[in-house]
Amino acid sequence: MGAKTLTCLTCTQLNRVPEEKLGSGPKCGSCGAALMPSRPVDVDPATLQKALQNDDVLLVADFWAPWCGPCRMMAPEFAKAAKALAGRARLVKLNTQDHQSTGARYRIRGIPALVAFERGKEKKRQAGAMRSGQIISWLRG
Repeated sequence: MGAKTLTCLTCTQLNRVPEEKLGSGPKCGSCGAALMPSRPVDVDPATLQKALQNDDVLLVADFWAPWCGPCRMMAPEFAKAAKALAGRARLVKLNTQDHQSTGARYRIRGIPALVAFERGKEKKRQAGAMRSGQIISWLRG
């Protein structure tokens, strides 16, 4: 088993974590933040981009906005999915109202939009609100 590279979603420091330790709560060597959090983490475009360029673990981004009713309805479901997928995937949220150019950069046409990235490449995307079980199934499918 090899080590995985993870970008700290808090301080953006790169960390190497043995693959067998991903499920046991690894922490950033610089700031101590959880590297595989069991909840979604709000990120800015720079943090998302750095994680996409460097991470060896599945990263799922929820592109959303505070005025979007379906986005607000899906937020607790996305949090449940993050808890269920802890140690296997990292779930992040990016506010497209605050970062409008980022929504355009990733070709987000409707929100909420989930985009799964693996080793810097888009693996799949899904528009529209989903329940936690649907999110988990979608990622495994």
